[in-house]
Amino acid sequence: VELAKTVAAAPNLAFAGIQAYHGSAQHIYDPVDRRAAIDKAIGMARETSDLLREAGLEPKIITGAGTGTHNLEGSSGVYNEIQPGSYVFMDVDYARVRSIEGNGTVGGFEHALFVLTSIMSKPASGRAICDAGLKAHSIDSGLPTVFERPDLKFVSASDEHGKIEDPQDMLKLNDRLRLVPGHCDPTCNLYDWYVCVRNGRVEALWPVTARGKLY
Repeated sequence: VELAKTVAAAPNLAFAGIQAYHGSAQHIYDPVDRRAAIDKAIGMARETSDLLREAGLEPKIITGAGTGTHNLEGSSGVYNEIQPGSYVFMDVDYARVRSIEGNGTVGGFEHALFVLTSIMSKPASGRAICDAGLKAHSIDSGLPTVFERPDLKFVSASDEHGKIEDPQDMLKLNDRLRLVPGHCDPTCNLYDWYVCVRNGRVEALWPVTARGKLY
């Protein structure tokens, strides 16, 4: 409340509301533990909002929530804005987040972001090397998976290359695969364009306008 009063009293600032996004809760895999973490955050947001109102500072915006917890904040009656983002792409790590309702991955959202890679080497039976390594996708939240190919497993990455286990030895040179990134956010900035595909047909090219603009 004291901080909000200071903001409201400043000549070039206006108090607009509170930011109550609980980032670390988004990837808690167990739904019971995730609900407990968000219940605590909801309680803090409710208490803070009530104290602000008592002080005559109406929080016009009470914002929070993410892909992993949006349904919890959204149904709480506390927040008037939610800000999930990764749902539009869904990466491997979010696919591990089980839904509160117990009906699969959180929100029922589907994978929509892929890194297209080609097989460039078959050094041994049951093993293939693709041209998508650390420079092609972020693995800070885990390795990618091979989309719609449960028979294949991406097992390691070097700078330029990825190693894929191919137990049935099905892959051939120049075969193309779609990788689902382990973490979508720091993968997007590695590319100049999104190639937008619907029903197997390219519909649009969207530039990644923040590409390379770091500091």
